[in-house]
Amino acid sequence: MYTLYGFPRTRSVRVAWALEELGLPYEYTCVNLKAGEHRTEGFVALNPAGKIPTLQTEFGSMSESAAIVTWLLDKHGQQEFMPVLGSGERLLYEQAMAFLITELEPPLWNMVKHDFALPESHRIAQMQEVAKYEFNTAMTTFSALLANNDYLTGPLFTGVDIVAGHILSWAKGSGFELTDDNVRAYADKVLSRPAYRAAWKNEVAHLPT
Repeated sequence: MYTLYGFPRTRSVRVAWALEELGLPYEYTCVNLKAGEHRTEGFVALNPAGKIPTLQTEFGSMSESAAIVTWLLDKHGQQEFMPVLGSGERLLYEQAMAFLITELEPPLWNMVKHDFALPESHRIAQMQEVAKYEFNTAMTTFSALLANNDYLTGPLFTGVDIVAGHILSWAKGSGFELTDDNVRAYADKVLSRPAYRAAWKNEVAHLPT
């Protein structure tokens, strides 16, 4: 059984979503970020960066949500949730995943950092507008990558759609409007999957009181 260390309404939902899609049993351990539990000696031993999500596997602990999702689906979901290595669909997967974590997501994270996550002396007020511009620019590319396909690699729902779905949910929660019809339909489709709803519900149930 896997152990997922996470916190509600963070990137850990991506890993929970993948585990739910695969039907794998897992234990969810809430790391209370507000109480500083991610900086404790015990957790830093699992993840030196002191960040969530962290997944405890038979090979040790693993961090970085996009990498965890890819590893889990490679291990347990080949042919069903993951294109095979070396295929044209896997080319699209790798390309889209790299774009998501280097271009589409960073503006959203910059907004959070310069709103409350960074020490106040390091926050730049203008970053909010810069991030909005960068995100909207990246969304144009995302729309082109998706084109008129059902999912980012074609007809198959894969791990890259988990990461994309979470980013689009994050964007909508931050007040961004998805203006492209196909992108909006895509977001509605992936975020209505039962596995996503189960992962979200399970995480929220662990929200510290």
